Amino acid sequence: MKNYAKQTEILFLWDCENSNPNGDILRDNAPRYDDIGHKALVSDVRIKRTIRDDLYDRKNHEIFVRETAHKEGGINDGKTRVTDVGGKENVIETIISKCIDVRAFGGVFPVEKKAYNLTGSIQFKMSKSLHQVSEPMYIKGTGAFASKPKAENKTFREEYILPYALFGTFGVVNELNSEKTKLTNDDVTEIIDSLWSGTKNLITRSKMGQLPRFLLKITYNQKGFFIGELDNRVKLIIKTASENEIRGGDDYEIDLSMITKLLEKYKSKIETIEYMVDDTFETKIEIPNSWIRLELD
Repeated sequence: MKNYAKQTEILFLWDCENSNPNGDILRDNAPRYDDIGHKALVSDVRIKRTIRDDLYDRKNHEIFVRETAHKEGGINDGKTRVTDVGGKENVIETIISKCIDVRAFGGVFPVEKKAYNLTGSIQFKMSKSLHQVSEPMYIKGTGAFASKPKAENKTFREEYILPYALFGTFGVVNELNSEKTKLTNDDVTEIIDSLWSGTKNLITRSKMGQLPRFLLKITYNQKGFFIGELDNRVKLIIKTASENEIRGGDDYEIDLSMITKLLEKYKSKIETIEYMVDDTFETKIEIPNSWIRLELD
């Protein structure tokens, strides 16, 4: 029997400075923002895209959900992508065996006149900033070229950025489903590595300024059990006059005491507690000696 993925919870803290972590197309691609709670938001789709891109670009894994060119020009549709990866026989099984993102996140696969829906074993909720943030800033600048030949004025560029936000991303690996998607513990390790490294390697103009800060991985010895909403159990000790004045890591400390108490309460159900931490955050988080430092390539 394969070593299918065990029940696991993931808490990932990361921040951004003067960047746009997840544009909202309904708001002129401004960063996603909760107008009532005054918190920045990042969709689970964006988190999965970060992971997929790193798995493909850095680790050379086959990824099903990615843009590919059609042989006759243009971009492949879903049916063509299914055929290209899965062939004509044992299509779904072939796609699962080839594509780590399918084993992790599932997918919908149109085959002939049917659509097969595979629920992913790893799911992330909508990420949100752990503090209130300033509303996205609108900035404007000049471009390098004119709008048309011989024009005397350059074009303008417009964009929105967040001055600063510390995000909490929460995910669950569902052991009850891992055998169906053939997700292994090694796959989970790869996903976590790409969550961390992929966030750091988002070196684009709009994403530059994002850094991974802390990751907590809790592996359970009981199928279906998990504590839940770990992102809501992180407390910030704020040093500025108000939350939306936070502009960097020096403006707060991180309190994980609520999480550590819960881990102690449910320790009989826990197999291992592992963590990763950025050098600059080691002094900001009190980490119990029983936790194991997770070392990834």
